[in-house]
Amino acid sequence: MPNFYFEDVNVGDELPAWSRKTDFMNWNRYAAVNDEFVYIHMDDEAGRRALNERGAFGMRNLRHSYIVNSLQSWMGDGEVIREIGVQFRAKNQKDDVLTVVGTVNEKKVEDGENRVYLDVNVVDQDGQATCPGHAIVVLPSQP
Repeated sequence: MPNFYFEDVNVGDELPAWSRKTDFMNWNRYAAVNDEFVYIHMDDEAGRRALNERGAFGMRNLRHSYIVNSLQSWMGDGEVIREIGVQFRAKNQKDDVLTVVGTVNEKKVEDGENRVYLDVNVVDQDGQATCPGHAIVVLPSQP
């Protein structure tokens, strides 16, 4: 069941903030799901050899999955994410607090679907944009 309907959403509406503190435990769980055990994400010395002074750093696609989780939490179970596109602009450092933010920038009926267009981003605890992008979601109409 949706948390709300297409008619309830307005241009300019903001997504509720969705945050996670990232560390080795989070990265290891994500790596296990994706079979992505890469040393630069697990070992500080390997991260430094990869030219990251602070050591190991997080997987880029983990931030993509945080956007998916944020959208699903906002929309409710069973609603459709039609499209997500992002750019990875900064590293996710160990112990960063990452927050997904987003704003509705358009809504329209297209190809028979109630589509909501959003600008999304993942920002760190310092407000640095790490993963700007866009999303298109499909919401039901009010019964």
